[in-house]
Amino acid sequence: MTMSAQALSRRTLLGAAAAIAATPGWAKTGPKMKQGPAGETIVNPLVRQRADAQVFRHDDGQYYMTGSVPEYDRLVLRRAPTLAGLATAPEAVLWRHADSGPMSGFLWAPELHRIDGRWIMYFAAGPSSGGGDPFRIRTYAVMCDGPDTMTGKWTVLGQLETPWDSFNLDSTSFVHRGTRYLAWAQQEPGIDTNSNLYLAPLATPLTFAAKPVRLSVPTLDWEIQGFKVNEAPAVLARHGRLFMTYSASATDSRYCMGMLTARDDADIMDAASWTKSPMPVFKTSARNKVFGPGHNSFTVDAAGRDVLVYHGRDYDKITGDPLFDPNRHTRAQLIRWRPDGTPDFGEPQANGRLVI
Repeated sequence: MTMSAQALSRRTLLGAAAAIAATPGWAKTGPKMKQGPAGETIVNPLVRQRADAQVFRHDDGQYYMTGSVPEYDRLVLRRAPTLAGLATAPEAVLWRHADSGPMSGFLWAPELHRIDGRWIMYFAAGPSSGGGDPFRIRTYAVMCDGPDTMTGKWTVLGQLETPWDSFNLDSTSFVHRGTRYLAWAQQEPGIDTNSNLYLAPLATPLTFAAKPVRLSVPTLDWEIQGFKVNEAPAVLARHGRLFMTYSASATDSRYCMGMLTARDDADIMDAASWTKSPMPVFKTSARNKVFGPGHNSFTVDAAGRDVLVYHGRDYDKITGDPLFDPNRHTRAQLIRWRPDGTPDFGEPQANGRLVI
């Protein structure tokens, strides 16, 4: 989600989900886990009116899904034994925005993670318009009091402590070589952008163990359409490399995905270890009528094949601010792999049964 002109940007989320943590040594098709039903039929859109979707398969064999709702007023979660089952799975409301204060307005881009034996959901929030600038967005977390995400009680854990008191959102967490990291988007004072991408090791879910590093600033033409945005990071570890996708530009049909790549054995806290793709890796397909694809996450299907999850609209023309158009739908499609071991996301597939 990018913001309106007065605010900063919207959505750079690192969707590497809890089950797809970037752990070295994973096979091409992902981690081993309990097998679910094979041969399922997935129909796009998978879930309507759920933007910024995070979908992952946990080691209990269940698929979990969260995302932004059009009203931006609550944190929701679905769980199903199959990826296709998320379409009709019951949706629990974990937490609603506060009556007043810094978390009383918009709630954006939730992400669920299992950290140190606890279920934690990151999200971004701002105050209600009556209590301040609704785009004064900061990152917070809620925590579940038990092992069952759908029935446990969720309470506020606190606010993410970042280097600057500035617009930030789209936090995602992953584990690499035994260290847990957080990636997120933030507006840095002194840099004329809406948001950049940052990375830091975690000491606790809301504090850093070392000074963050700035990984990417939107400078390329396709990253600065409407807004200067790098947001919504997501990590996939395959073939001896880390692939960090992110979203760029305004949240209309110009919204698209870029990618950073680092070697698995590199110092990922050195920005020089990451290489940015010069062109978008996933963008609007007018032919297939999928517009503004982005804010993605990664999961695997029942056969263990890598799946890209993202949101996109079915139409191009939007009335008013695209942030308040409700029809960014959650979609899914298989990732192909090139001979050199890099992902080929292809073109957004048209509505209907997923082409395998």
